[in-house]
Amino acid sequence: MTTETNSPAFMLYRVDGNGPDARWTKIGAAWPNRDGKGFNILCDAVPLQGRIVMRAYTPKPKAEGAMDAEAPKARATTKKAGGR
Repeated sequence: MTTETNSPAFMLYRVDGNGPDARWTKIGAAWPNRDGKGFNILCDAVPLQGRIVMRAYTPKPKAEGAMDAEAPKARATTKKAGGR
């Protein structure tokens, strides 16, 4: 399986309030069943009150070369953490 296949189709949020002042808290994700007749839902939290909103998930594209720019920092940090 590829990473795209494992990506959720939807993200679940608990929404408190309305309009621009509403607070959105990510609480889980959903994947469609193979037969297309339902979803598998994974919840990290289940709110006791409020509303749950399920929104289509669109992964943000990674910037080209972003890994190259971060890799030297990671190596330098690891090297310093060892102290030698």
